[in-house]
Amino acid sequence: MFAIRKQSKRSSAKMGVLKTPHGSIQTPFFCPIATKGAVKSLTGDDLRQLRAQIILSNTYHQLLRPGLSVLKKAHGLHKFMDWHGPLLTDSGGFQVFSLAKIRKILPEGVRFRSHLDGKQFLLTPKKALEIQEVIGSDIRMILDVCPPYPCSRKEAERAVELTTKWAAQTPPSLLRRGLGGGRALLFAIVQGSVHKDLRLKSACELVNMDFDGYAIGGLAVGESASDMFKVLEYTVPELPAEKPRYLMGVGKPEQIVAAVQRGIDLFDCVIPTREARHGRLYFFQDRHPERGAKRRVEGSGFSYESASITNARFAKNFSKINAKSPVRELKTYSKAYLHHLFKTEEPLAVRLATLNNVDFYLELMRRIRSAIRAGTL
Repeated sequence: MFAIRKQSKRSSAKMGVLKTPHGSIQTPFFCPIATKGAVKSLTGDDLRQLRAQIILSNTYHQLLRPGLSVLKKAHGLHKFMDWHGPLLTDSGGFQVFSLAKIRKILPEGVRFRSHLDGKQFLLTPKKALEIQEVIGSDIRMILDVCPPYPCSRKEAERAVELTTKWAAQTPPSLLRRGLGGGRALLFAIVQGSVHKDLRLKSACELVNMDFDGYAIGGLAVGESASDMFKVLEYTVPELPAEKPRYLMGVGKPEQIVAAVQRGIDLFDCVIPTREARHGRLYFFQDRHPERGAKRRVEGSGFSYESASITNARFAKNFSKINAKSPVRELKTYSKAYLHHLFKTEEPLAVRLATLNNVDFYLELMRRIRSAIRAGTL
C-alpha cells in the first residue's frame, strides 16, 4: 500500500509511492481542495493538465448538497465531477471546529444544523464512513473532534477521548470496500491541541488500532507556526514511518517544506484557491525574479514570491503568467492581461489565478521530491 523509495540522510524527509484504488501517488504530495465537488473554477481536464495526483472533497458538504441520492445515481463523486484519479475525503470533523455555532458534540457523534436550510442531522462515526462510501473516495478519514485554538485542557482532553472512542467504533466492513477495484484506505486523526501528553496519548491509542495512515489534525487553527512545529517534532516520531503521515490544512510553501523535513507525506490547504480569488498569486523565483515580497525556503534551494496581481507594477508586465507551466493558458496570457481582468472583475481572472496557484503548489511538491531524490532536503 505504501512503499518508501528514498529516505533522506539530512532530515526525516522521504519519498514514496501510495497505492489507492484509483491509482498510485508519488509522495510527498499536495491535495487541491474540491470542497463541494469542484476545485474552484477548474474542470477535470484542468486538473489533468495540471498533473494533479489527487484531490480532496468534504464529507459534510457532499451530504448536504448534492446529497447521497444524487451521488448514488451518479455512481460516486469521481464520475459526477469527471475526476479519474485518487480522491481523499475528510471526516466532517473539521466542521466541528468551523461550524461551532450550528453543531453540538455528543458522545455518539456530532449533531449539526444545516447551514442551508436549518435541518438537523446526526453525524456518527459509522455515518461518516457510509457517506464516504457513497462518495467513493480512495482515502477516508475517521470522524474526529477538532478543538479550536486556544481551548481549555479539558476541551482538548474530551477531543482526544471522543476521537479515540469513535475510531474504535469503526465497522470492519467499511474498512474493506472501495470503488475502482481495490480497497479504500482509512486514516485516523491525532488530536490533542498543543498539549504534548495528549498528542502522544492520542497517537499511541490510534496506532494500536492499526489504521492505513495517520493524520495530524487540529493544527493551523490559530496557533503560532513555532507551536505547530513543536507538535510535529514530538508527534510524528510516534507514528509508523512505514505508513503515510498527513498534516491537515497546512499550509504556506515554507511550512510544507519544514513539515516534509519532519516526516510528513500528505498535505492539503485552501491557500492556493482562496488566495487566487483575492488576486494573490504565487511565483517561483528562478532566473528572473519579480520585484516584491520574496521568500527563500530554507533547505529547498528555491525562492518564491507571493504578490497581488492588482498591484500597479503588473499593469504593463507582458511576461507570461507562467511560461514553464504545462497549462496552455498560463503560457499564453500575460500578467498585464490578468491584472486587467481583476481590475475589470472578469470571472476569467479567478480561473487563471487558480490555475497558476494550484500549478505552483503541485510544482512545489515535484521540487520537494526532486530535492529528496538528490539528497539535498
